Amino acid sequence: MGKECRKSGWRRLGRNHAGHIPPRKLETSWRCDPFFSNPLNTTSDRLQSIPVVHALQRSGLGDDAAHWFAALAGLPGRIWLDSAIVAAGGKWGVDPSVRRGTPDALARLSRYSFLSADPVCRLVADPTDPDPWPQLKSWADRLPNTTDPTLPPFQGGLAGLIGYEAGRWLETDALGAVHQHQRVDLPTPAIDVGVYDWVIAIDHWTGKAWLISQGFQADDIQGSEIEKRDGDGALRLERARQRADAVLHRVQSYQRLSAFVAGQRTPAVLPGDRDQPAAPVSNFTGPGFRDAVREVVRRICAGDSFQVNLAQRLTLPMPADAQEIYLALRQSNPAPFAAFYDGEHYQVLSSSPEGFLQLRGGTVETRPIKGTVARTGNALTDQELASELLSSVKDRAENIMIVDLMRNDLSRVCEDESVEVTQLCQVEKYQCVQHLVSAVCGRLKSGVAAVDLLQACFPGGSVTGAPKIEAMRTIAELEPHPRGAYCGSIGYLSCGGNADFNILIRTMTATKGMLQIPVGGGITAKSDPVAEEQETWIKAQGMLNAFASGAEQTDSPPAAVEPPAPTIWDGLKLGAVNER
Repeated sequence: MGKECRKSGWRRLGRNHAGHIPPRKLETSWRCDPFFSNPLNTTSDRLQSIPVVHALQRSGLGDDAAHWFAALAGLPGRIWLDSAIVAAGGKWGVDPSVRRGTPDALARLSRYSFLSADPVCRLVADPTDPDPWPQLKSWADRLPNTTDPTLPPFQGGLAGLIGYEAGRWLETDALGAVHQHQRVDLPTPAIDVGVYDWVIAIDHWTGKAWLISQGFQADDIQGSEIEKRDGDGALRLERARQRADAVLHRVQSYQRLSAFVAGQRTPAVLPGDRDQPAAPVSNFTGPGFRDAVREVVRRICAGDSFQVNLAQRLTLPMPADAQEIYLALRQSNPAPFAAFYDGEHYQVLSSSPEGFLQLRGGTVETRPIKGTVARTGNALTDQELASELLSSVKDRAENIMIVDLMRNDLSRVCEDESVEVTQLCQVEKYQCVQHLVSAVCGRLKSGVAAVDLLQACFPGGSVTGAPKIEAMRTIAELEPHPRGAYCGSIGYLSCGGNADFNILIRTMTATKGMLQIPVGGGITAKSDPVAEEQETWIKAQGMLNAFASGAEQTDSPPAAVEPPAPTIWDGLKLGAVNER
């Protein structure tokens, strides 16, 4: 692996490792982006750059994003921010609401996907390391402060994983130390974020894609000060061209080798000759999860909290490699905030439906989900279920509770009177479920940047509970293991200040030949322990169904069925779910 540098306990990884993209010289149709100013002889404290941009051509091989993803295999830090709900099944079609000129919320959220790999440097911090957030902010502050509004919003910058335990440096009262009873076997760091100097950006509304290369390197981000010498901008421009040429060569070479599969869909299921996966095992033993639910209910009735999100972690041997599993997952359970991140020693595979924070031009939006029912494939039945969800006093109360929590978090960094609820308890339809979703927006205060926003709101209130700090303390005391990636975020912070992060629910972590699948739900004073435990197993089914051998993939969601026995793999079928 690569060379690691130690500083104050956390690790900074440079790009001195096997598998990185070597520079190449190719004849390609690059353009220097006209939206950017001349980078030479700058007096700015920020890095200046003129990215080079190449329009990528459709290959005719089906789902181009999946093929580009495969072409980047073997490179460190491979990341795919994947609006899989658009591209599932190889479909690049434009949502009908977009054609009408009135894109609905789901179409708007699913517009872009991004792929990259081989970051110029990485910030990796474990929960026991000193606080890495100041270093993360320092790196973000050095990114170019320019962006091309005609291109997708991520044009290079910071991207990666912020695990749930990254909150220990922000909410020390709740997560200041790892609780002694927890078995610390975290497969992921608390923070693993890279600086990506190039990105493949896809616009699903138009079907267009671009390779954008910025040309900055590790010293530009990690150095004590930005060098300001004549010709420095020209050197970055040449680096941008060379890096982009190398990426393009790799992608085109893979496409040529894959030409024999032209016209065929990317496999939606794992190979049929694989053995049936072993039954997943919970990290709670016996009645442990039900006992934990009872304790949460007791604390709520005592006035400690209003709601707590409690989870168990299911573990099973990996039935295939992480890439195969993810390609199957994104087709069996597509989602607008799906993601894949390869940390070399671990991989995070997510089919998340929930956005955490989206920042555009100083305006931030968060979209908490609380309340879920199934889609059955029958329009009349689905409408009846949606009506029941809308009229559910319990679901609406929980949703509004989290909306109020997120309003409070945003108010810490947004202008007075700018925080408002723009959508309250509306039903949104996804592939297999219908969610009760709200939206809260605000305008950041002057001088507040994306990292400040993350620090103010992390972790998301919909996956902790309310009040947040007390709920986090309860989670840490009752769950047997730290959460790791689960309930954290994967996303990006782009040059120019745009940012977008999901909430890592419906998420697997692959490590050491094992697959971890945490699942949980919101516990209230009226929660039934047996029903809550059963519900977590049902929620895992959308992910477990990705392992089904030879399953037929259709455009219609599967019908809801009765909940299965929670310890029998063969009984697992996709059914109705509630919360997360």
